[in-house]
Amino acid sequence: MADIGFDGKVAIITGAGGGLGRQHALELARRGARIVVNDLGGSVHGEGGDVGPAQKVVQEIVDLGGEAVADTNSVATPEGGKAIVQSAVDAFGTVDIVVNNAGILRDKSFHNLDQSMVEAVIQVHLLGAFYVTQPAYQIMREKGYGRIVSTSSNSGILGNFGQSNYGAAKMGLVGFTRVLAIEGRKNGIKANAIAPVALTRMTEEMFGAAGDALDPKLVSPLVAYLASEACPVSGEVYSAAGGIISRFFIGLTPGYYNPALTAEDIAEHWDEIRDESGYIVPEDSSGEISKIVKTVLHKGD
Repeated sequence: MADIGFDGKVAIITGAGGGLGRQHALELARRGARIVVNDLGGSVHGEGGDVGPAQKVVQEIVDLGGEAVADTNSVATPEGGKAIVQSAVDAFGTVDIVVNNAGILRDKSFHNLDQSMVEAVIQVHLLGAFYVTQPAYQIMREKGYGRIVSTSSNSGILGNFGQSNYGAAKMGLVGFTRVLAIEGRKNGIKANAIAPVALTRMTEEMFGAAGDALDPKLVSPLVAYLASEACPVSGEVYSAAGGIISRFFIGLTPGYYNPALTAEDIAEHWDEIRDESGYIVPEDSSGEISKIVKTVLHKGD
């Protein structure tokens, strides 16, 4: 197989001043991409700001012989998102790749969450992806090419105690990804999501001794592949952890059909409804609609 390369490509990576984002930036730069290293330089909770982290990564890339610029605009506002994309256009003339990686944590059990904790997390993770990706997407549509990689999480896909705000934002990015994959298809734009498990400053207290095996470097090869011209898929979600790459997917069971359905009927056939044998994996909502139409027209035959 030919090497995965990014010569001539321009990538925006948000939250790239440390952790996963830094590794993604170094990996793509090493393979020839010109990088906008975006990082507000704030705390894990999204407080404060400092140009230092982004500039440090830029210097690392330059020392490797690559090209990069630092950007400290916040992803959490439409103005910030446009400014980040403008940084790419000003420095390199275009944008080919967006990696939505920026994130903060405001963990708290659901009954103790306050409005600010919910809004701050949604603003950075979910709305931030909208604000950065949309102006970049306009450029991608015009040129007929683009790659979007968004960072979801098993906390959204599977759930995790104390992270209802974070989980909601991260699962929102799955829906965001799947719609962009559909809408971008005719313009050569592919969108995928990752659900990484890695040791970073946001997760360093979670893993204990196992953390040593969860090097962020082992997530970046997946990002590089999904961001490349070689990537054949769109609208999919992949787990990356400690050198393991797996696919998450949404399956739909055959279910139970009765045109005279009642709540009691559902109760009686609950096991059949939940039975996972014979499931399908629809590409989009039309896949489910097709199943429904076939079942109704053939009355379950």
